[in-house]
Amino acid sequence: MAEHATASGDKGIVINIKKYANRRLYNTATSKYVTLEDLAAMVRKNVDFTVTDAKTNKDITRSVLTQIIVEQEGKGQSLLPIKFLRQVIGFYGDTLGGVLPRYLEQSMDSFSQNETQMRDMMQNAFKGVYPMQRIEEMGKQNLALFENAIKMFDPFANQVKPDTNQSVSAAPPPSADNLDTLKSQLDAMQARLDKLAKDRS
Repeated sequence: MAEHATASGDKGIVINIKKYANRRLYNTATSKYVTLEDLAAMVRKNVDFTVTDAKTNKDITRSVLTQIIVEQEGKGQSLLPIKFLRQVIGFYGDTLGGVLPRYLEQSMDSFSQNETQMRDMMQNAFKGVYPMQRIEEMGKQNLALFENAIKMFDPFANQVKPDTNQSVSAAPPPSADNLDTLKSQLDAMQARLDKLAKDRS
């Protein structure tokens, strides 16, 4: 079993938190009132504590920890999937309900023991995913594809010299004759398409 430490660094000591009728929580180790957020911070620091009702001295640690979970879930970072919550609720009153707590405890113990290894695996898994250099390369590739597509639809972008078969670096603007020729070719193509459609009908 893992050793627990108090806020002052003492190991093996369990802090007693008293809850009063006004719902205020009192840390008997520090003689200060605390909040649920303070208790959540203690849990993260592996500080062990129990919560008891100040009037009846009943152990209410479970209900207070549940309140902490509800509060944390309400802050936006939801760790408990809806399907999981439904399944847990379904086990209340079930014959297997008595086995579930131990199963969940063992699963979380195993998860905690492998926490460092799992963090390393997550970091390695996401390392290099869409880095800035990769994004820049993808942007350049997309720009090149776009420019090539524009050139394909521009009949004057790649004029070729008849003797060297090389593209002219600075093509002159299209003349009226070139535009007329292009229009004639388009009209002829449209006429062929109309004829083919008529023959098929």
